[in-house]
Amino acid sequence: MIIIGEKINGSIPSVGKAITERDEAKLRKLAVQQDDAGCDYLDVCASVPEDVEEETLKWMLELVQEESDLPICLDSPSPDTIVKTMQYVKKPGLINSVSMEGDKIAKVFPAIANTRWKCVALCSDEKGIPATAEERIEVFKRILAEADKYGIAHSRLFIDPLVEMLCTSEDGIATVVETIKGIRAIDEDVHIVGAISNISFNLPARPLINQTFVTLAIAAGMDAGILDPMNRGMRGAIYAAEACMGLDDYCMEYIGAFREGRIGPLPKA
Repeated sequence: MIIIGEKINGSIPSVGKAITERDEAKLRKLAVQQDDAGCDYLDVCASVPEDVEEETLKWMLELVQEESDLPICLDSPSPDTIVKTMQYVKKPGLINSVSMEGDKIAKVFPAIANTRWKCVALCSDEKGIPATAEERIEVFKRILAEADKYGIAHSRLFIDPLVEMLCTSEDGIATVVETIKGIRAIDEDVHIVGAISNISFNLPARPLINQTFVTLAIAAGMDAGILDPMNRGMRGAIYAAEACMGLDDYCMEYIGAFREGRIGPLPKA
């Protein structure tokens, strides 16, 4: 699974406080910790008003890139901010995100068309989050058509099936699992990504829900996740799921992660 480290995000209260106070040490430490944990991208999200977002992201990106060579997942709800701040990223990474809402794709896709940048695309549109898997898959098809228009290879897309809170869902995770399977059946080249912890908002013992969900999502076809790479229980669930799915030849990745102490904690006998 492609791991996108979620910890440098201003929506997290402690990180938001660090951004407000310009606490460089806090952000540098999070970059180093996530890099050491073995993630593939570092998500950088300011979660500040748009009129100060570009300047804030520039400051954050400078700090993070001084501490880590990992590619950046540039995270903003504003397509204008994304396009403006791409210049502060040292090498092509991952845009987070676009959707079929408004002019997001019309602004971002041209900016990345002739580059090596990749992009997260949400299965939502001007109507919001579709209620059914069929509707989300139709949005996905429209996203593919837009990618084709700009010559963006499908392998550069990270499609988000929209992971919602389990406690407010009428059908558990059936809709998101059906969406993942439907996307994968249509296109083997796209990546499928989800914000794993969204599933457990407002529930007790959240790690249990998150780890169970990631296992089901991998089985359905998800191959990327926005999560805490330092959570050894979550990483263990991912390695174990991939081994059980036949995605880890002779379980070598699982065995290596166990030996190196990257998974756990293990229950006592």
